[in-house]
Amino acid sequence: MSDPRLTPANGRVAAEMLRGTVPADAYVKGAMRQVSVPVADLLRAPDGPRDRQLLMGETLNVLEDREGWSFVQADKDGYCGYLQSAQISAIETTTHWINAPSSHLYEEENFKSPDQDALSFGTKIAVIEMHARFAQTSQGYIPRQHLKEIGEVERSPAQIARLFLGTPYLWGGNSRFGIDCSGLVQVVLMVCGIDCAGDSDLQEQSLGRTASGNPKAGDLLFWKGHVAMLADTKTLIHANAHHMSVVLEGLDVALARIAAQGDGDVTRHVRL
Repeated sequence: MSDPRLTPANGRVAAEMLRGTVPADAYVKGAMRQVSVPVADLLRAPDGPRDRQLLMGETLNVLEDREGWSFVQADKDGYCGYLQSAQISAIETTTHWINAPSSHLYEEENFKSPDQDALSFGTKIAVIEMHARFAQTSQGYIPRQHLKEIGEVERSPAQIARLFLGTPYLWGGNSRFGIDCSGLVQVVLMVCGIDCAGDSDLQEQSLGRTASGNPKAGDLLFWKGHVAMLADTKTLIHANAHHMSVVLEGLDVALARIAAQGDGDVTRHVRL
């Protein structure tokens, strides 16, 4: 059976590529669009539970617009779900990304001007013009210090993960304002140019190679329903509901705690 998270079909419509394999009233090519708000919840159904989140600048294929909701498939990982239609706009070619833990969109080219929105690490931006201290976008001004060109990365995955320390735990979260275990891994790896699924079970199936020998910084450990990254050889960094935040936790302490709470042993150790 197809995984509904990754199957662009909802009964009424399905992607054209699924014609003959998935029942639907109509088969459509869809229309490429872009997220236009800082963080958008990708829902399982209109007004339903959040499955994941998409950040401003991320592209998606809109398969259906109906009663204020859009059924979409995200470009970054193929995840399907519903966004509010008002959170989607025409595509602007992105040129830069936010490489600070978070930033702000300002009304004017002045840090004392009103801030319009907060932006998370990893947000993709279409810069119109670079000024002395700010980058101009169609939605406001962003401090130049918080931007890197698309594809420009100066940190390792373990170093990037540390930028999220203290971020509150949020089921299905993908931003600096709230994130879960698989969301943390996804944003870190995708910034580094590594394709990454949205949920830990899919990540376990698709990422890297099974590691041998001692743990190394950047390795991933999987449990049933959880994933963590090695910050160094003896320390995990992960978003978890025990601490309700992204924390550094001793590897031995975490292994014992997770086993004691009934979640078992590590199911896979991955090296990217």
